[in-house]
Amino acid sequence: MRRARHGMRRPNLDPADPQGARPERSGWPRSELLHSVEARILALGVGLGLILVVALGVGWLVEPQLTAVFAAMTGLNLTVGRAAGMSFGYASGLGHSTVISSNVLVETIQVLVVYPLFVLSWNNLVDVRHMRRFLVTMRQSAEANQARVSRYGMLGLFVFVFLPFWMTGPVVGSIIGYLIGLKARHTLPTVLAATYLAVAIWAVFFERLTELTAQYGRYAAFGTLLLLGAVVIAVRSVQAWREGERPASPEASPEEAQPREAGG
Repeated sequence: MRRARHGMRRPNLDPADPQGARPERSGWPRSELLHSVEARILALGVGLGLILVVALGVGWLVEPQLTAVFAAMTGLNLTVGRAAGMSFGYASGLGHSTVISSNVLVETIQVLVVYPLFVLSWNNLVDVRHMRRFLVTMRQSAEANQARVSRYGMLGLFVFVFLPFWMTGPVVGSIIGYLIGLKARHTLPTVLAATYLAVAIWAVFFERLTELTAQYGRYAAFGTLLLLGAVVIAVRSVQAWREGERPASPEASPEEAQPREAGG
């Protein structure tokens, strides 16, 4: 496995710079950008995203009620997570193949868009100031888990993406893959394979859960998962608030207060 990336510049993703500095280069290196692997990955992700949007638009004209379910499931997956999207799909009466294929497509698009944007921004090839806050959050989550994953390489990355823990998943996993020095041809197949397996297993779980809770209402399982998610978010928000309220240690030096470089 390649070494983790130490000391690389990341001016657009530095949380200490609220404005997001521009790249130091004068003018965009278009040739380098257009010939990069990440640019081709991004083009594929954007293309799939456009196909999804067009399909939803056509579906809205032909079958608006069913399309609304697909749109809601997609939106929940993007904003809340896989659990909310898939449970809503089953609660709405969709079958295995439909729920699995829809969520696989959405999560694939997320990886094929966010991963190349992160890498290109890290290397100062694109300016992502409008997505900066999101990418900073993803980077911080990736760095928090980087050491554990790097110990086991691609196997560790596969397990990290597959297990349903907080702030794990394909997007964060793909960023970790880059930070620990894996090439795109290793990172993306590992991340997507773990994602597809996880979606298939979650599909069986959510279908059974929906059947078990059907006596309490059609959306009982979906509502239960949303409630659990709200509780987790609330607990983590309180923890983050308490940590933010703690006074800084007087012994801490200015250097210790600075964000650590990836892999450092």
